[in-house]
Amino acid sequence: QVQLVESGGGLVQPGGSLRLSCAASGSIFSIYVMGWYRQAPGKERELVAGITSGGNTYYADSVKGRFTISRDNAKNTVYLQMHSLKPEDTAVYYCNAKRLPDGYKYWGQGTQVTVSS
Repeated sequence: QVQLVESGGGLVQPGGSLRLSCAASGSIFSIYVMGWYRQAPGKERELVAGITSGGNTYYADSVKGRFTISRDNAKNTVYLQMHSLKPEDTAVYYCNAKRLPDGYKYWGQGTQVTVSS
């Protein structure tokens, strides 16, 4: 069992930056593949970025070069650093932990990111 708590969302102007944090508890954090998803109103939830236990990363094309995912296994925390934010980045961002090998996913409660002038 894993509990995930996101923080760091908010309102930011276009071109601004935010850093999201996801604190995990309840299990061995280092063995999970961690990811950030987002869901905008009227749209399906989409994978934004992921990071394996070994530090390999994945990014959606829409955020490459602007977002960076990282993890601190000692602190049981995963981060999403977001730069050059655009209005289309507005969404609820969810932290996800994928258990291996069965692929079961745990979800956080989500944090709102709004990019608007």
